[in-house]
Amino acid sequence: MQKSLQKLFENRVDQFVSKSKRQSGNYEKAVQKLESFAKRSAEIVKVKARGNIINQSSDGDFQTTTYQVHYQYLIRQKGMLYQEEEVEVRMCTFLKNDLIMDKEMKLYTKQPESEIVATDEQEERISYQYNRLKAVQYAERWWNSYNPAYKSFENNCTNYISQCLHAGEAPMRGYPNKGTGWWLRNNNWSYSWTVAHSLRLYLPNSKSGLRAREVSSPDQLMLGDVICYDFEGDGRFNHNTIVTGKDAYGMPLVNANTYNSRMRYWAYEDSSAYTPNMKYKFFTIVDG
Repeated sequence: MQKSLQKLFENRVDQFVSKSKRQSGNYEKAVQKLESFAKRSAEIVKVKARGNIINQSSDGDFQTTTYQVHYQYLIRQKGMLYQEEEVEVRMCTFLKNDLIMDKEMKLYTKQPESEIVATDEQEERISYQYNRLKAVQYAERWWNSYNPAYKSFENNCTNYISQCLHAGEAPMRGYPNKGTGWWLRNNNWSYSWTVAHSLRLYLPNSKSGLRAREVSSPDQLMLGDVICYDFEGDGRFNHNTIVTGKDAYGMPLVNANTYNSRMRYWAYEDSSAYTPNMKYKFFTIVDG
């Protein structure tokens, strides 16, 4: 089984860098990734993958394994080199040594239907200057692990972004009302701290403490800014990322949790969650 899984990894890695014509039966992630890079005049010059087994089960000659694989891509674009990373959880089934099924695990679950918008609660104006460097440093430190000082969630993307913003010295406010402000305290938290759609509503509507201004295009964002994603285009936002770098054309590269990734191109066209109806919101953090 270990040898079969190792061979699977090796074949996958080869498909990211092979110059040979790719057939429809090839690894879907490699096809999506390469198409995404081609649109940006970028290419993968080297890729590493390492995996670990999460769970295994057997049923006669059938062996099913849930595993995690960590990809590291060395990207070249207009003479610039940078490294993108992502972690994927998959499930595969072998019949003896023959692979018969391999699929990505869907990690997102339905989030609470909270649509609480921050209001001006007549609190005093909280003065602060957003420290973008500290926010990005935190995003880089914890993109693929969980800070034990905070509670982690099954859908951890917004909790992670909130931690990054707070590391950038954005002040909390609104405790103990879960439906107002942006805060985490005493094992309790506001909707805006943990729910993707609630943070998307909070950022442009807050009048005190953490605030943001919507901009019209991703190239207007700076390091430490936030992108919100509506995968289905139905008006409800599912995911948030933080800008941690720029590519050779000045477009954002982002970090995220749940599907853990770093220095990923902002558009998410290589994601299994991508749909042609995907919508985005771009928010630049405003100093208090």
